[in-house]
Amino acid sequence: MKFIKNKNILFGLLAIFSISTLFYFKDSNHAYAAKTNLPLNQLQAFSEVYLKIKQNYVQDVSDKELFDNAIKGMLEGLDPHSTFLNEKDFKDLKIGTKGEFGGLGIEVTMEDGFVKVITPIDDTPAFKAGVKPGDLIIEIDGGSVKGLSLNQAVDLMRGKVGEPILLSIARKGENGPLEIKIVRAKIKVKSVKYEIIHENYGYIRISSFQNKTGKNLYDAISDLNSKSKGNIKGYVIDMRNNPGGVLGAAVDVSDAFIKGKKKLVFTKGRSEDAMYEFKSNNIDLAEEKPIVVLINGGSASASEIVAGALQDHKRAIIMGTQSFGKGSVQTILPITSKTAVKITTARYYTPNGRSIQATGITPDIIVKDRELSSSLDNKMLKESDLKGHLKNSDKKKNEDVKEAQDKRLEKDYQLSEAINLLKGLNIMSSNKN
Repeated sequence: MKFIKNKNILFGLLAIFSISTLFYFKDSNHAYAAKTNLPLNQLQAFSEVYLKIKQNYVQDVSDKELFDNAIKGMLEGLDPHSTFLNEKDFKDLKIGTKGEFGGLGIEVTMEDGFVKVITPIDDTPAFKAGVKPGDLIIEIDGGSVKGLSLNQAVDLMRGKVGEPILLSIARKGENGPLEIKIVRAKIKVKSVKYEIIHENYGYIRISSFQNKTGKNLYDAISDLNSKSKGNIKGYVIDMRNNPGGVLGAAVDVSDAFIKGKKKLVFTKGRSEDAMYEFKSNNIDLAEEKPIVVLINGGSASASEIVAGALQDHKRAIIMGTQSFGKGSVQTILPITSKTAVKITTARYYTPNGRSIQATGITPDIIVKDRELSSSLDNKMLKESDLKGHLKNSDKKKNEDVKEAQDKRLEKDYQLSEAINLLKGLNIMSSNKN
């Protein structure tokens, strides 16, 4: 588009465009759009700003850059999740839903002008470097993120595999910013991991929701049953620090545990296209074994859908801390074959009609994570510290038992509590029989 010097001509073209757009939507049978006139006063103000930039800005700016930025501003002013996807962003999004992409391995949003970490993804450079949910990224390689859009900040964090990046992070409880150095890597996320822990309890870790997460979960349950020779006593579904992902995957995971034709999740939006309702298929792959679901402040979106569905149908006990509270649905609407807009089109609701937006899922049992302090342990007086205490003839035996304990449970208080709860449920079930 060539620079138009006369603002009246530009405004006239915009007015013609608004009329032609109206007729175009009528011819295309878009009933809602046909009733919407473009606001000519606001378009005139837009044209004034455009002309002022072209005439007075310190350096020449291309029309493409100006209009791309205008589109970005229009979308990003709506909410933290709506945005314009340029050619690179659109390509990265497609790769990300398949579970492989490049970068640091963190899910982020914007808060008060800074980049807020929703959660680091398991086994990624950010996770290993010690980035935590709730961290605020205030500088990237020495440059402030204040004033940047989320996409601009994300672009700065991306780079070639093997290149280092320095993040300045503000963390609650710390006296000053933390400097964390991370080496970029190719991120390949395995969304489902599993193992048998502590006397035939199945542990299933879901770190994100991708296209194949549902199938991977079904395979995990089948393999756990095979390895235990059908003696699984219950399941822990760990969705802590799970930022969400594909809605269909959340439906598949919920469906795996709920018997009967029951509602799993539904959405409400302004258009009929945004109205969805998903129901289960009457198959409980866990065979009615007890389930404990672990969530925390890093559990968002799709993980909240699963937790909400299992909680409403009383199929699982939700344990941990309050979840993140992202209860909105984003739809990808292509603009061209290489660009698109990601726009919030609906809110989702749990089967009982609860909106999770900005509220989150409240666990049935609140269990905060904690780290056992060796320094505190050293200050605690024990029987063995007393002079002349009686010796334990079974000491060697006790030491052998301690060494055989599951190391994971020793390090993970919330998981340990989940296993203890499953044990209690099994004891109660056995007493009834």
